[in-house]
Amino acid sequence: MRIEAERLTYIYGPGLPWEKRALDDLSLRIEEGEFVGLVGETGSGKSTLVQLLNGILRPTSGRVLLDGVDLTDRRKPVWKARLQVGLVFQFPESQLFAETVAEDIAFGPRNLGLDRQEVSKRVEESLLKVGLEPALFRQRSPFTLSGGEKRLVAIAGILAMCPRVLIVDEVTAGLDPRGKRDILTRIKLLHRNERTTVIMVSHDMDEIASLVERVVVLKGGRICRQGQTTEVFSDEESLAGCGIRLPTIPQILSSLGRAGWRLPVSIFDVQEAARLIAQECHRGAV
Repeated sequence: MRIEAERLTYIYGPGLPWEKRALDDLSLRIEEGEFVGLVGETGSGKSTLVQLLNGILRPTSGRVLLDGVDLTDRRKPVWKARLQVGLVFQFPESQLFAETVAEDIAFGPRNLGLDRQEVSKRVEESLLKVGLEPALFRQRSPFTLSGGEKRLVAIAGILAMCPRVLIVDEVTAGLDPRGKRDILTRIKLLHRNERTTVIMVSHDMDEIASLVERVVVLKGGRICRQGQTTEVFSDEESLAGCGIRLPTIPQILSSLGRAGWRLPVSIFDVQEAARLIAQECHRGAV
């Protein structure tokens, strides 16, 4: 599914003393099957943008097209198109409510009017997609699960709607390292195995660098920088102007570069960085 945002502007509280322009004439195109990172300082417009892409919010001006279907056209029934874009908010586990994991995941498909067999199938498939064994988790209370497991169940509830686009907004916030790793692994597998289009919003540049193919940087409701991940994270000065720091490994390599080491900045893998540093040591770089 191709997503096109055309000249989006969104104003909170228009005409009021606290009026705020969250997005300002922003245009963006995301092709089917892409894995895109959306980054920026707090207040840059990231969360507003993804809610517009999902159709939760309507723009003050401009429009959003999903495979040519205009989500902003009030004259047309666009709910089917909106269902193609699944949005996982920060701390999605707070939305869990049912007595069992299966009941929680089944809520969305049931509201689509699907029969019992199809609903059960979607529950099973969604649990497997997030790495939770149905036989072990189906009848458990979601409130007895770990933080990471709760979040995986919440994501499974979105996947049960069979979206073609998955938007995750700070999906690893508050999790321990293992929980973060589990979530990110599942999102990566969804993109690779299902060819799901993924848009990831995050303040964690290490997460973004390790996963996405393209990075879009927002500042003040506009696109400050965008391009392939290696390209964007190779330009420290440009990123600093957008209020963004390099991921950890490029930061280290950049610091060594300023000290006279001949190292590329666009390396995100720890082992590869260690190999290059060892190689420079061998050459007598210090």
